Amino acid sequence: MFEGFETSYVDTGDATIRVRHGGEGPPILLLHGHPRTSATWHRVAPLLVERGMAVVCPDLRGYGGSRGPAPTVDHSAHSKRAVAGDLARVMDRLGHERFALAGHDRGGPVALRLTLDHPDRVERVAFLDCLPLVEHLDRITVKFATDWWHWFFFAQPGKPERVITADPEAWYKAHEEGKRDRMGPGNHDEWLEAIRDPRVVRAMLEDYRAGLTVDREHEETDRAAGRRIGCPVLVQWSLRDDLEEQHGDPVAIWRSWADDVRGHPIDCGHHVAEEAPHELAAVLADFAGAPRP
Repeated sequence: MFEGFETSYVDTGDATIRVRHGGEGPPILLLHGHPRTSATWHRVAPLLVERGMAVVCPDLRGYGGSRGPAPTVDHSAHSKRAVAGDLARVMDRLGHERFALAGHDRGGPVALRLTLDHPDRVERVAFLDCLPLVEHLDRITVKFATDWWHWFFFAQPGKPERVITADPEAWYKAHEEGKRDRMGPGNHDEWLEAIRDPRVVRAMLEDYRAGLTVDREHEETDRAAGRRIGCPVLVQWSLRDDLEEQHGDPVAIWRSWADDVRGHPIDCGHHVAEEAPHELAAVLADFAGAPRP
């Protein structure tokens, strides 16, 4: 995976972030979701390099090979604000003052926070299979609570750690037929190593606990203050996932957060970077203004 890329470990003050980076040209920062690592981009990243872009793929704080501080009672140590601060420092270290940004799944709220907290850094932002956390929470229905029950289970103190670490491979269906091939062997192996680590499991759960508390409060404050995304926004969602089924047109929802919003679905399952890498890479490269066709 990631032939020609470098792997660096960036000290951001209270965290150490593992980051894969390669290529030359306009930079793009790619943020993975739960429970993946930066390896989820292993098929997309080389395609973006071929299009003449510099590609940066970090593991989010506590995920994969990145490490953060011990969890805090208010979950702020794993807030999207803290993670966004990590990423701003990573891009500083790599010499990228301004950049395009894409966030998938849990990486989406991080991308939103990075864009709102550091608007001078983000030139364009793509949100993949995600909405602002408050938009989900404002639309809770019996169906949402039933289908997305894990959000609320992960928020419970202590219980999910015991359940998941008892058999992480069973919990995450690691050996489901075809999964290793869909993910790619290297990506699958790295992901297995991550989910077997109780420190990673705890950090991933803290991501969700922060989402329902401190992150929700930050987004509510932004919305009440009328803060909006000032750069162009791309919204993509997977036809074989249920984001649109749960909440309606994602583009329409994101237009309450930004003026310049465009988007359309991709015919794949939730893990778009693994299942439709060529289509996703083409869409991201065109949106980000890659120099080569």
